[in-house]
Amino acid sequence: MKMYNFVAHSNKVLDYFRDQWYQVKSYTRAGTDGAGEAGSLDMGSRSSLHTGLQMSEDEHWEMNYHEAAIYLEEGLNNEKFDSHPSSPEELPAYLRVHNPWYHGLDLLASLVLILLAFTEDPAVPAFELPVWAHGTIELLALTIIGVELHLKLKWIGWSTILKHKRTMIKGITLLIMVLEAVVVVCRQSSHFRVTRALRPIFLVDTRHCGGVRRFIRQILQSLPPILDMLGLLMFFVATYSLLGFYLFSEHIDNGHFKTISDSFVSMFVLLTTANFPDVMMPSYAKSKWYAVFFILYIITVLYVLMNLMLAVVYETFTRIEREKCRALLLHRRVAARRAFRLLVSRRAPRAVRLRHFAGLIRHYAPHYSGLDVYLMFKQLNQSGSGGLSRAEFANVYEVFALRWAPQSGRAPWYSASALEPLGRAAAAAVRWPYFEYLIYALIIGNGVSLVLRVCEAAGDLQDSARLLCASWDTWLFLTLFLVEACLRMMASGLAAYLESGWNVFDLSVTLLALMGAVLLSIAPKLFIVVIFRPLRLMRLYKLKKRYRDVFGTLVLLSPLMSSAGCVMLVMYYFFAIVGMELFAGYDLKNCCVNTTVEDFYKYSENSSTALGYYYLNNFENILTSGVSLFELTVVNNWFILMNAYATVAGQFSRLYFMVFYLFTMVVLTIVVASVLEAFRFRIQYKRSTTKRDEEKLLHEEVHTNWEEAQRLGVSGDLADELRPFLPPGVDVTFIGSRPRTKEVLQRRMYQADILKWLSEEDESEDLPPSTTVTSSEDPLAPPLIQQPDGDNHQIRPGYQL
Repeated sequence: MKMYNFVAHSNKVLDYFRDQWYQVKSYTRAGTDGAGEAGSLDMGSRSSLHTGLQMSEDEHWEMNYHEAAIYLEEGLNNEKFDSHPSSPEELPAYLRVHNPWYHGLDLLASLVLILLAFTEDPAVPAFELPVWAHGTIELLALTIIGVELHLKLKWIGWSTILKHKRTMIKGITLLIMVLEAVVVVCRQSSHFRVTRALRPIFLVDTRHCGGVRRFIRQILQSLPPILDMLGLLMFFVATYSLLGFYLFSEHIDNGHFKTISDSFVSMFVLLTTANFPDVMMPSYAKSKWYAVFFILYIITVLYVLMNLMLAVVYETFTRIEREKCRALLLHRRVAARRAFRLLVSRRAPRAVRLRHFAGLIRHYAPHYSGLDVYLMFKQLNQSGSGGLSRAEFANVYEVFALRWAPQSGRAPWYSASALEPLGRAAAAAVRWPYFEYLIYALIIGNGVSLVLRVCEAAGDLQDSARLLCASWDTWLFLTLFLVEACLRMMASGLAAYLESGWNVFDLSVTLLALMGAVLLSIAPKLFIVVIFRPLRLMRLYKLKKRYRDVFGTLVLLSPLMSSAGCVMLVMYYFFAIVGMELFAGYDLKNCCVNTTVEDFYKYSENSSTALGYYYLNNFENILTSGVSLFELTVVNNWFILMNAYATVAGQFSRLYFMVFYLFTMVVLTIVVASVLEAFRFRIQYKRSTTKRDEEKLLHEEVHTNWEEAQRLGVSGDLADELRPFLPPGVDVTFIGSRPRTKEVLQRRMYQADILKWLSEEDESEDLPPSTTVTSSEDPLAPPLIQQPDGDNHQIRPGYQL
């Protein structure tokens, strides 16, 4: 499971461990590895986390379990192994930084830094704070982040920071921001602080934003082909700009091509079609043949090159997605192998016994019950040998996702209970062949009633809204929908009912519509609740397969879309801060006299023109900056805002708006590519997988009995936990269910590729004889794998086989 659980369990050992470390300074080590009686331990490998400490054999095994759990956690989170703690001094700092409370504190400090933009000059009026207040808060948040960075450097070491580019960038940014915050507090006034735009770096680096980091990494990996296509695109823009200057610069009434720079800006804006056909009409009035120039340009750059760029990005994104799957699979395989080396014993150097597997799970995921541990072990041990081979243990991540239940537990939830008659009646009603048709008829009836109420609506808005969403027919349909939900819950049980996304949607929108009807009856002006009643009609889209594919794709995309949304917010924050620093002091009211955008910025105290509200699109604070940037993202009339700031702030201000457009185009192109890839993946999966295949993919069966458990070495507390579930002399079947995630589906779709990747990995691990040495301690000990990349090629404890 999570490092959170591992850390909580580790704290009990940490105090003893720290005392032992300081005592060992005066201890003369015995044996070759300095671990007391290490030479007599029944261990295949010893953890590097207790090197030099005097411990009993059980304590040595506990530290092995600790380090093996850390390896599995690093594999799960795709963390580099070069930051793995490799000595006793590094472990305390590692555990503190991986503490869930510190993760939360780090996230809170990062969010506080982001939100300070609301309070700093130029501030949102409702949230403005004095300089000393927001300066002090900033220093406090930076201190918390600095402590986390200091603890991280204590275990990865200063010598390896250059390998961790993210940590190095974070450290440099932290130093700059601390110096700037100190200057602000000392001067009691803000200065030009464009570096505030880098604050999202701290948020992206938190544990909770792993998906955001992965999406940013995909953007960076997709950049080379994007830059190639952008170079080709800009070549055509520049070429047409030059031609346009020579064709139209002498047209007095066409101000879009007066200079080379004006021509380039006009053609760049035309790339977004925001100024079309305005840019063409003055020249078109002189000769209809001039339209050919603009038509060819739009066809070339918009319909050919832009779509070609999307195709290139899609191909790159698909390849990156496959490579990401491969890299994560092999990274977890390496993590499992390193954990395996720490769990084998000298008596069984090629297999992990149940006792040691249970010790690993105790540190990796303490919330698992003894039954879970035993069933996971059984599921992995396909050979039935009683011990997990290295190949079997490599599949350990697959069983962590399984949730186990006895096959008898698949009987109706109401069996042998007082509610059995009601449950059976509800199940019979739900299984009635016409039950679904009846529900769809009710939904259609609700829709017809809704349309009639809309047509009937008259009078003031309050009466109209109440008639639409709080009339008698509303209460009737909502009551029937609640009865349907209760019948389904009684038939299948609450847990099974909530496993269906459509059931959750139906129940949610019904309760929201009910709440809306109540609120509208109490507060007639609360018009926003009228949106809830029509939502139930979306269930009708489930009838058509195409819509089911669309909704299924949305479910698969939800993690990626949330990450993409966060990346967009980070980008908005960056450009909003830069925009405020550059343009916050400019007033756009009546700013553009005698220019092509004059009418858009006309303003008077009494009234304004129909177009004259564009002065509201400015950078006076973080909120209005966000709205302005969203308008730029839509690109409709975005050049009007750009031209206004070019008039008041200078022509070079256009670079800001052009660069923002290019950034949003890159991110949105990758988002579109990800949507296409997810939809293609789902369609291919549906075509290649039957319902039976999917059932096998998502469920595993384990058959066992008490006698087999005893043969596997079940004893002590584990035996006490298993005894109620495994009656003597009775065979019991357990069903393991895993969630239907894209990662699980990828293992089905990439099955042939996975076998190829694993085969290539196995071939690459055939080390030459010079890299293997024999242990001199015990002739039965497994060989020690010498690390060629270690200092002076020494054998590193904890990396021994």
